[in-house]
Amino acid sequence: MLEVKNIETAYDQVKVLKGVSMSVKKGEVVTLIGNNGAGKTTLINAISGLLKPKAGSIEFEGKEIAKVAPHKITRMGIVQVPEGRPIFGNYTVLQNLRMGSYPVYRKISKDELKNDFEFVYGLFPEVKDRLDQKAGSLSGGQQQMLAIGMALMSHPILLLLDEPSLGLAPILVDRIFETLEVLKQKGLTILLVEQNANLALSFADRGYVLDLGRVVMEGDCKVLKGSKEVREAYLGLVGKAC
Repeated sequence: MLEVKNIETAYDQVKVLKGVSMSVKKGEVVTLIGNNGAGKTTLINAISGLLKPKAGSIEFEGKEIAKVAPHKITRMGIVQVPEGRPIFGNYTVLQNLRMGSYPVYRKISKDELKNDFEFVYGLFPEVKDRLDQKAGSLSGGQQQMLAIGMALMSHPILLLLDEPSLGLAPILVDRIFETLEVLKQKGLTILLVEQNANLALSFADRGYVLDLGRVVMEGDCKVLKGSKEVREAYLGLVGKAC
């Protein structure tokens, strides 16, 4: 589904990604882990079109998208939930969800749109209970639920999640990942960036470890969790098997 080949990116002449290659197959959950500054968010932003690579290629369903505008990439089915719970705080929850449907609303029927709303409400009853509330007044966990709900309204083929647990209490992190597990079981393809490496490797099928803009390890998440290097560098486990 997604093929990233040897991409390079830079901010103000400073290289961030240095020949990164990776892939995501249909129905797969893939995670990117690594320390701050490793290039995880940069890679996600390049895939979604927010950042144009200096070199390399990005193919989605056989089409080159490295130079395609972000809104067109969204309409193709790559939908990103950026870090920091990106919602429209001065608008109501319902208005936010309607804006989430913008990329597809001309393509779907009223019944399909209604079903989309009901699907999001089923995943996040907390959101349904606050439809007339200003989104900016929601708790951090509720805002993250709304942000994911907005992305789902866009009919993603590939969902990009950047740090969905950031700043949330453990009970809310569990709640978010319970919902992501539902989406995984429904076959939604997901590319996940997550600060909690143990959680990410437990949730995903395959993983890539980034370090200073390069892929230094990749493979099945169970294998990565068992790796001495990963345990010591990212899981905080020295000399212990997971």
